[in-house]
Amino acid sequence: MAEEVLRNIGPIVLLGPPGAGKGTQSKRLSDRYGIPQISTGDLLRENVQRRTDLGIKAEAQMSRGELVPDNLVCDMVAWRLRDQDCERGFILDGFPRTAIQAAWLDAFLKHQVLENPKRHLCSPIVVRFDVDYNKLSLRLTGRRTCPTCGRIYNVHLQPPLVDEICDVDGTKLIIRDDDRYEVIQERLATYERQTMPVAEYYKKQGRLISVNADRPVDEVTAELFQDIENHETAPASGD
Repeated sequence: MAEEVLRNIGPIVLLGPPGAGKGTQSKRLSDRYGIPQISTGDLLRENVQRRTDLGIKAEAQMSRGELVPDNLVCDMVAWRLRDQDCERGFILDGFPRTAIQAAWLDAFLKHQVLENPKRHLCSPIVVRFDVDYNKLSLRLTGRRTCPTCGRIYNVHLQPPLVDEICDVDGTKLIIRDDDRYEVIQERLATYERQTMPVAEYYKKQGRLISVNADRPVDEVTAELFQDIENHETAPASGD
């Protein structure tokens, strides 16, 4: 374990639809290799909360009901990746979401290496979480949350003892807006539209690793560790 913490891992990009387990696996990768997990959603919230120039611009876009444009998202990611804790590597969850962002990331990594050769920012290891969408829909639409204690259930896979009632405090469970069928279907459709080109971008470069994420969590973790530790790093590429 100590040896793994000391080695240079480089960038890791996780691709997969909502509910595929990227968050769980990101945490395990971060713990094993001692590198940070970076979420664009967290970066966005942090910049808005701190009232940075980027956060103010992003908030203005969102207040108009518009998507935060690529240039603002990329600027936030660039700001974060320059931190010292990213020198040995990092895990990106939710970025890149488009082929344009993927090309930007390659160019950014190449520039960083040229600027500071001590930074071990080789081309990223890209892992796609493959899941059965029918199983994924059951996992997501069946999710129920206790508004009192925050405990999460699944009416299909891990139901409460009494239907729709929390085992811990007897509170009636709720369906969060993000877990409603129509919202989930739209999120999955958006993922397909945006991320398929990202997967193709990395596949053409021979950098895409596919992992069956329908298996038990520990099996997925073991395969991720093996893929990462057997991966031969390559210099960052980009225009």
